[in-house]
Amino acid sequence: MKSTRGPSARSRLSPPSAPSERTSRADDVYLQLKRDVGEFRLVPGDRFTENEVSERLGVSRTPVRQALVRLQQEGHVEVLFRSGWRVLPFDFDKFEQLYDLRMVLETTAAQRLCSEAPVCGSQMDRALLDELAAIWLVSPEQRCDDGAQVSEWDEQFHCALVQAAGNGEMSRVHRDVTERIRIIRRLDFTQPTRIAATYDEHAQILKAIQAKRADQACMLLRAHIGSSQAEVRKITLHQVHLARNSTGDSA
Repeated sequence: MKSTRGPSARSRLSPPSAPSERTSRADDVYLQLKRDVGEFRLVPGDRFTENEVSERLGVSRTPVRQALVRLQQEGHVEVLFRSGWRVLPFDFDKFEQLYDLRMVLETTAAQRLCSEAPVCGSQMDRALLDELAAIWLVSPEQRCDDGAQVSEWDEQFHCALVQAAGNGEMSRVHRDVTERIRIIRRLDFTQPTRIAATYDEHAQILKAIQAKRADQACMLLRAHIGSSQAEVRKITLHQVHLARNSTGDSA
């Protein structure tokens, strides 16, 4: 039986959206609604009211409204009428631009990680690469076959590569990009073939970085991100609804 749990070396690799401080009630509602979108309980086109969210989450309408305004500013929802909201359709042109930005950030990080000396003002964290290796450089029988879990580890892999390069501003921008493309990337992991491909490609990228082969690492990263970007172009609303049905939840 294939493993559904990762090695203990994941200690410092947490999801990019994990809150590190005590949150307000509005923050809690915001995070829950964002999870609802990211886990396909709410899909593009779904309509709902503040009262419905308030009753479902057991909170007053004030924090619900605050959370929805924040999600509106981020481009996830729009207001239709008084207290009525809709999940916005996917903006594929914006996704294309975010993937292009992601490729620039990650290949730059790979080049820095392959360099012999740190860039001025940066503190590289090569220990993070060892933690990634403990997850991705494993035998086929040790691989996880849970798509949701591998999707989360995939996010951590790419964020950790940029973080390890030691540029805090690059890492901050990359985390923002990761947040904005999360739902699209998770759709990709509803396909079993993508799990095996992700393990293989991550392993190749890590080995190239460990060997300090910058050109090869960048080429592999471009191909890896490009294949995911190509899958985005094939996504339909039908796939989104299938993904929601597979979770066993309804909005």
